[in-house]
Amino acid sequence: VQLQASGGGLVQAGGSLRLSCLVSGGTFSRYAMGWFRQAPGLEREFVAAISWSNSNTYYGDSVKGRFTISRDNAKNTAYLQMNSLKPEDTAVYYCAADRGLGLRLELQSVYDYWGQGTQVTVSS
Repeated sequence: VQLQASGGGLVQAGGSLRLSCLVSGGTFSRYAMGWFRQAPGLEREFVAAISWSNSNTYYGDSVKGRFTISRDNAKNTAYLQMNSLKPEDTAVYYCAADRGLGLRLELQSVYDYWGQGTQVTVSS
């Protein structure tokens, strides 16, 4: 199973970006999907997750109300729509897939597969 994250870039504060995570080599519709981020010198933190059934979404406190996670099972792709971006959102963003029960999706340890990361830089 391979995950390919894309869509990062440089954006001004207040702007928007949409990240994509294309999953190949597995049964995407059976995976819960998550996004995490890691800023320089900081630990990787949970951003958002979505259940395999598309019925449940979860967000980290710092992005609630600004970011939206979604998925398109027909395209084997998960998305992270990021609005009202702030300089503190600057980080490498990683997508991940959980082939298990889809519980505790805020924990990195539950995920089985990880993408390579895409850089998001928000200028002030």
